[in-house]
Amino acid sequence: MSSEKLIIFDYSGTLSRDAALFAAPDDLMKHLSESGLKDFGIDNPAIFWEEIVNPAWTEGSLTSSGYKKVLEERLRNILYQNMSIISCVRISDAVSFFVDSYFNHSRIDHRWEAVLRKLNAHPSITTIIATDHYAEATGYIIKFLRDFRIQAVAANEAFSRPIESSFIVANSADLGVHKAGARFWEILKTGLNIRDIRSVMIVDDFGYNEQRGDRYAELKQVTVRQEKTVRMLESVFQAEIQVIPFMIEGGDLSQDDIYENLFAGATALIERYMASPG
Repeated sequence: MSSEKLIIFDYSGTLSRDAALFAAPDDLMKHLSESGLKDFGIDNPAIFWEEIVNPAWTEGSLTSSGYKKVLEERLRNILYQNMSIISCVRISDAVSFFVDSYFNHSRIDHRWEAVLRKLNAHPSITTIIATDHYAEATGYIIKFLRDFRIQAVAANEAFSRPIESSFIVANSADLGVHKAGARFWEILKTGLNIRDIRSVMIVDDFGYNEQRGDRYAELKQVTVRQEKTVRMLESVFQAEIQVIPFMIEGGDLSQDDIYENLFAGATALIERYMASPG
């Protein structure tokens, strides 16, 4: 790729507000109930995160196993004493329903369509959607971009054969490393041959929109995470880094006017970045 500029988007909580909303306590309980996972004892958010998701996160986000497989295996390990053929089938069905629902609820917010399409048409900008996610997410994100008439490719596919696309989906599950580490970006820099980048813009909530609990404490953690990210990108790309912190005030993702104002501000800065010289 011969791009002079790079723009990096976070996915959940930034491009996709609904992906983060899915995990809000009330919404999560609704989905656990509808899927049937609640019937297997996953009857509150703490159990879901602490007993199911967190212990399997490393495998889920760094391998090709996928959300369905790691979720089902985790449930079976917990419930093995009471397993039967019927309950195995029911678990598989419940997990499949839940995971499909999650990804179908994780669409890119429609407000991003216009500016993403402009970025796609820009001759000197490469756009990377960088996410720590399960393997299935790559295909879903590519599909959601296709709905906007944007042709995107997975990063590892772009590595293996030359593909002319300005949109790259870089998923930790495909690359085997998380985006908080320099190795993630070094792999992309080499694999995509983006060695001559002069400037980088990153649009990211740095985890803020997805976290729960003490917002003040979390904001301090997010600030540290942002500073580390900037230093890392500066080191890897040897370029100027511009940051758009996409943090929704108070973390209230359900407030449409708050999201709209934040989106408008971010879009204005992205438009300016597109118009500026290399």
